[in-house]
Amino acid sequence: MKKILLIVVLFSFYLFPQNLSSSKQLLLENSIKQAEKFKEPEKITLENLSYSKKNAGLAVLLSALLPGMGELYAGSYTSGKYFTIADGALWGIYIGMNSYSNWQLDRYKSYATEMGSVNSQGKDATYYATIGDYMNIDQYNNAQLLSGNYNQVYSNGYYWKWQTDQQRVTYRNMWYSSEQARNNLRFVVGALIINRIISAINAARLVAQYNKRLADDTSWNMSANLSNTLEFGTSFNLSFQKSF
Repeated sequence: MKKILLIVVLFSFYLFPQNLSSSKQLLLENSIKQAEKFKEPEKITLENLSYSKKNAGLAVLLSALLPGMGELYAGSYTSGKYFTIADGALWGIYIGMNSYSNWQLDRYKSYATEMGSVNSQGKDATYYATIGDYMNIDQYNNAQLLSGNYNQVYSNGYYWKWQTDQQRVTYRNMWYSSEQARNNLRFVVGALIINRIISAINAARLVAQYNKRLADDTSWNMSANLSNTLEFGTSFNLSFQKSF
């Protein structure tokens, strides 16, 4: 800035040398003196820090979607990784148990068709549970009539007949294995939900610790300096700096 002002002043002096009066020469000398006094204020460069408070609600939401992500957002994935690993393991168990249950379901339906002469079309889960307890449809219907459950009697379209009791037991075991695996899926789902709840609580706790630590580490610095400019003359500058 200083060099630019000197160049402008000197250029004006040499451009109009014969038209300058004594008063103008005096003004030129004063301008040069003012330019010599001019000092550009020292620039203070601050590192652009991106520290900011974390949002606890966002951390909870992230952990609800995928356990461990809330902790990662809070800047502490050391504990969060265990929730992520647990979630992956639980999903693996769920997929495995569900596949096993469906496999056993296909097995016992095929076995009932082959060994018990069952027509699988239009048959519900209650029917497949029932045929494992009775040798044939007549035995079942007689039991319902004796108990007075007339509305539960099966028509001929629900016919089945096991040739031996061993066939019935074999079918019953396959049906039971499928149902047990399907029922156990509820416990896996419960574990997935609990894992998310614990992760969300932990993430909210870590966010609170992060924000508290950020507040404790934050300080304010004040600086003041004098500067001389052609336009404003002597000025007093007061600045505040947030540091971490």
